[in-house]
Amino acid sequence: MSKKALVLLLTGTLSWSLIMLKSGLPTDGGIGFWGPNGHDGVWHIALAKSLARGSLDFPTFAGEKLTNYHLGFDLMLAGLTRLTTIPVETLYFQILPPIMAFVIGFLVYKFAGVWAAFFTYFGGSLGWFFGKGESMFWAQQAISTLINPPFALSLIFLLLGLIFLQRKRYLWSAIFFGILIQIKAYAGILALGGLLVAGVWQAVKDKKFNVILTFLASLTLSSLLFLPLNRGAQSLIVFKPFWFLETMMQLSDRVGWPRFGEAMVNYKYAHNYLKSIPAYIFAFLVFWYGNMGTRFLGEIYMGKKLAEFKKLRVVEVFIFSVIVGGVAIPMLFLQAGTPWNTIQFFYYSLFFAGILAGMTVAKIKNKLLLVVIALLTLPTTFITLKNDYLPTRPPAKLSSAELEALEFLANQPAGVVLTYPFDRAAAEAAIANPPRPLYLYESTAYVAAYGDKQVFLEDEVNLDITGYDWRTRREEVLDWLATNNQTHAYDFLRDNNISYIYWVDGQRALLGEAQLGIKRIFENQTVNIYEVVD
Repeated sequence: MSKKALVLLLTGTLSWSLIMLKSGLPTDGGIGFWGPNGHDGVWHIALAKSLARGSLDFPTFAGEKLTNYHLGFDLMLAGLTRLTTIPVETLYFQILPPIMAFVIGFLVYKFAGVWAAFFTYFGGSLGWFFGKGESMFWAQQAISTLINPPFALSLIFLLLGLIFLQRKRYLWSAIFFGILIQIKAYAGILALGGLLVAGVWQAVKDKKFNVILTFLASLTLSSLLFLPLNRGAQSLIVFKPFWFLETMMQLSDRVGWPRFGEAMVNYKYAHNYLKSIPAYIFAFLVFWYGNMGTRFLGEIYMGKKLAEFKKLRVVEVFIFSVIVGGVAIPMLFLQAGTPWNTIQFFYYSLFFAGILAGMTVAKIKNKLLLVVIALLTLPTTFITLKNDYLPTRPPAKLSSAELEALEFLANQPAGVVLTYPFDRAAAEAAIANPPRPLYLYESTAYVAAYGDKQVFLEDEVNLDITGYDWRTRREEVLDWLATNNQTHAYDFLRDNNISYIYWVDGQRALLGEAQLGIKRIFENQTVNIYEVVD
């Protein structure tokens, strides 16, 4: 490896890791969380700790098994903490991020060269040009890869599968592609689609069936890993064409051209195709090139290869198929409950477009032009780090008082914890005063994560994503809090096998301790913890 390549890999690794390294560490008055780590990071910590206890129960929805979720990264995290005794939080925020960042860059470098690694690390949207953030056009960009660790890990497996496919090591390729479905379902779907298209191409063009057999082996392995834990997952996907284009145009935190967005929707519902078709094509071009930024240069590589259609290699067919599939699926389908989740398919289009852009730029000899391309690529990384991850004050924190209480809870015997339902109105009122405590930040899994216990109801966001009926349970808890029926309140705790109650800042039920049959076992200036007694 050249010095230039090593410097690039180390610089890229550092820039990616900066979005993670500060979170989970002590700051003034507690533990700070930057960016989405206050929700996403806390969820993975809760899940990994639950898996490390040997449980497949849903950590934030007591009494239910975990389904409709890819467990690969969290199983790895749980296994590492069991093997090394290093705390899950340290592995998640400080140790695994730089390792994964370097491995991804190294594999891209080995596959396609220095410039491909450059775009992998630093590729960004044109949001900076319009004075908005990286996701102005909906998709997160390269700098935010590690805030989604399953996505980052899936890139490693995707690259290994692709490298072995290129080297005609089909068995290893099938294994890596087959495992993908349990690391990141979106990656597994795209990889299987890419293998199928590439396999048909090889069969028609060369009368060989190695890739088709690789596809069948990967499909078999994927099915064995996916189906037992994801029955009914198909009900989470709904057909909703062009939702991302419509909301991108309408929402002020995206492109924010509401008149255009309203007009294109009205044309569609009025069946005015002469106006709606050009409007949606224009919106798609804004989406595509706005997200691509300088990675649009990959289209030059694609164009040249497609011009020599019959000379396309299997690996190129695979990559092109993933790029097309990655943009086509979110253009047509959404995820029930959390519609924006399907944009993650498009992350793989951006990833491979960056590799192709690097392969295009590697052939440019004009040094001034190379400098211009680099300078136009880097702003997203610098601005995102400056605005979101390097400020001293985090947007969310876990206070020292809550941390003390949760450490106490973690040392108690196993049992289900009842928490107060998330109050969104109170959370929105607290936005002006960061850092917000986690219970006023978002509906998170922080009691399950730092209390190391299963919670009766917590993290409504991931319950939505996985398709659980958490709203009914929330109403049951709210009714319990407000009831003056002592028998009902007493029985509710025992019928639901609740062992502990965790309340913050004056949260309480209408009835008292004696009426509920609970006793206080911990108290500080912020938290009260109760134990349910027989």
